This record gives sequence, C-alpha cells and structure tokens, in this order.
Amino acid sequence: MKIKTLIVDDEPYAIEVIANYVENFSEIEVVAKCNNAIQAFSFLQKNQVDLIFLDINMPGLSGIDFLRSMKNPPKVIFTTAYQDYALEAFDLNVVDYLLKPIPFDRFLKAIEKVFELFKLKATSKISIANEPLQLPNETVLYLRVDRKMVKVKVDEIYWVESAKDYIKVALKDKILVSKQKISVLQELLPDDKFLRIHRSFMVSIDKIESYNSYSIEVLGKELPIGRNYKLESQRQLRVLS
Repeated sequence: MKIKTLIVDDEPYAIEVIANYVENFSEIEVVAKCNNAIQAFSFLQKNQVDLIFLDINMPGLSGIDFLRSMKNPPKVIFTTAYQDYALEAFDLNVVDYLLKPIPFDRFLKAIEKVFELFKLKATSKISIANEPLQLPNETVLYLRVDRKMVKVKVDEIYWVESAKDYIKVALKDKILVSKQKISVLQELLPDDKFLRIHRSFMVSIDKIESYNSYSIEVLGKELPIGRNYKLESQRQLRVLS
C-alpha cells in the first residue's frame, strides 16, 4: 500500500525539506505539491490523497481554515513555525504538529504515527537526524547544509571534523558544513568503515594514506589521534596491517 501524500506550503524550501524526508520511506508517495490552500483545494476536487502535510500560515486561506472546510479530510500533519495554533490544531484531530525547522527525528515520530494509523511498519532508507538513528545497509545519507538537504555518498567521505555545534565532512573536492554533532554521525556511519580517532575527528578507514602512533594522514591532511582513542585506533590499524 502506498500512502498518497500532498504537501501544501507557501515556502518552496519547506516543501523541499518535507519531500526529501519523505523519499526515505518507500511506503509514502508524494502525488502533488501546492503553494497555497487554493491550489490544494483545486487538486483535491479531482484527486484523493491519504495524507496532507499542511502549513498553517499561508496567504489567502490558512491551513486551519482549509482543513475546517473539508467534509471528509484525509490524515493531516500540520507544519508551522508557530506554536500558537497547537491546541486548535489538535482539536481538529490532526496526526501531528511539526514546528519548523523540522528535524528528521521529529519527522520520523510523526511518520510512525501515520504508519500506525495505516497499520504499516516504518522502514527508512536513508536518514540524518538530531538523535542517533540506525543507518541500514545503504550507501547514502542526507546532511543539512545551509538551507537544504544534501545527499552524500558514504564511500566519498574522507574524514569528519567536529567544530563546536557543527561538523565538517570532507569529500575529495569540497568540505560540507552541517549543524550536527559528530557523535550522531558516528552512530549513522558503518563502524567497519569509519574510525573515531579523536573527540573531534573520525576517518574513513579505506582512505587512510599513512599513520603513526600520534596521527593519521588522509587526503594529505594530518589528523591527530587523541589520547583516549589511541588504544582502539592502534588495535584497528593493526588489524588493517
């Protein structure tokens, strides 16, 4: 069963984020994207959907008024930058109420509610979140870079560096900066392919060019081995040798 889904939001970036998140779930199919409630109303006159991601603050007709106008509405998840409408929203029996910017872990909880209502099991393909989530045997993940989700191939990552509340993910020809914790990415990346060598560094094992007791060289860059990571790093590197 495919859950036919409509995304309604006056912000193109917000539509893009939700659409990218939805791509993680083979059970959900986005059948249309509308920039306002009037467009959505017109679409629903000729088409049926099972789920709507509905923004509240939109020009012309708000998401709440739009939902009130429907006689037999599908399941609805409100998406908004404002908390003020939460009580009113839940009076309308919505599935969930997501506050922007929507982190993936919070989005996942909403999807789990949807799947429970449709008696489906959630199976994510690719994910990046603000809490550790198990990454299945997939070859890509998404990182939030600036104001968009960027697809990253796992085997193209050379190293990851922590910089306060951000991480730098080094690829061969560029560095991506994402607001994320290195510990979260460590949970997502396969531990047989990546080695944590320092509180601030994690490296791709097959990209290591040389190493000694104090540092590892990757893509011509010398990365330090932290004191608390030295024994495990040496054990792993001996296995590779």
